[in-house]
Amino acid sequence: MTTAAAVGEGTLQSRGHWAHTRQRLVRQPATLAALAVLVVLLTAGGFAHVLAPQGWNAIDLSARWANHAPTISGWHLLGTDNIGRDVLVRTLYGIHDTELSALLGALIATLVGLTVGGIAGLHGGWLDVTLMRIADLVTAFPAMVLMLAAFAFISPVTTTTATLVFAGYMWTFVARVTRARFSALGAEEFVMAARALGASDTRIFLRHLLPNAAGALLVSATSLVGQIVLLEATVEFVGFGVSSQVNPTLGNLIADATSSGIGAYGFLNLGWWVWAGPAVALVLILVCTNIVGDGLDTALNPRIGGRR
Repeated sequence: MTTAAAVGEGTLQSRGHWAHTRQRLVRQPATLAALAVLVVLLTAGGFAHVLAPQGWNAIDLSARWANHAPTISGWHLLGTDNIGRDVLVRTLYGIHDTELSALLGALIATLVGLTVGGIAGLHGGWLDVTLMRIADLVTAFPAMVLMLAAFAFISPVTTTTATLVFAGYMWTFVARVTRARFSALGAEEFVMAARALGASDTRIFLRHLLPNAAGALLVSATSLVGQIVLLEATVEFVGFGVSSQVNPTLGNLIADATSSGIGAYGFLNLGWWVWAGPAVALVLILVCTNIVGDGLDTALNPRIGGRR
C-alpha cells in the first residue's frame, strides 16, 4: 500500500465509523428517550428568562400563596416557598445556571485536556512525562477537598468562578483519554504515512488524530457534564459554591429548602414541593446524562455494540 493510499484509508475509516455509530445509536430507545428528556430540561432552563420573565426572586405578595402546595390556581404549578416565591420558576432558573456552569465547565475542560493530552500523545518523551505528572498532581487530591478549599478563598463565588474551578480540575480526565488515544493512533499506518509525506504536526493533529479520537472525547465530555452537575450540587449543599442570593442553581435551591425551617427537621414544615422541584430536575439531569453517555460509548465501540 502506498503512503497516499494509507492516508486516504484512515480518512475513510473515520467517516465509516461515524456512519455505523449513527446506525447503532438509533437502535437504542433508552438513549434516545434520555436524550429527549435532557433536551427538554436544558431547553426549558435555557429559556427561563423568556418562560418566566418575572425573575426567580419574584414574590407573590398575596399572603395566601406563602408555602402553598402545587395548584393550577394562580399558576403555581409546583407550589410556592415560605415567602411566596414560585418553585417552578426558581427551578427553571436553577436549571439555567446549573447547565451553564456544567456545559461551559465541560467545554473548557475538554479544550484544555485535548490540548495538553494531544501534545503529550503526539510528541511523547519528556514532554509527555511532564504534562502527565502535572495531571497526576492535580488529581492526587480528592475533588471535594480541592473544591471546598478553592471556594473558601473565593468571595463571592459566582457562576463564572465556579465554572473555572470545576474546569481547572476536570481537564485532567480528558487529557488522559486524549493522550492514550493519540498515542495508540500514532502507531497506525495512516499516521506514519502522513508523516512520511511531510505533513506538519498541526495537520496530523487536526486532519488525522482528532477525527479518529472524537468519539472518545465526546463520551468524556458527556461524562464531565454529569460530574460537574453532581459536584456543584454537593458543594453547594454543604454551604459552599454559588449562593442562592447571587444566582440560583439546583444545588443551592435544595440547600435553601433544607435549611429554611426551624430545628433539625424544620424544612419538612415547608412542604415537600419546596425541595422536590429542584431535586427531581437534578436527578433527571444526572440519570439522563449517564444514560446518554453510556449509549454513546456503546454506539462508538463496535465490539460493545455488536454484542448488544
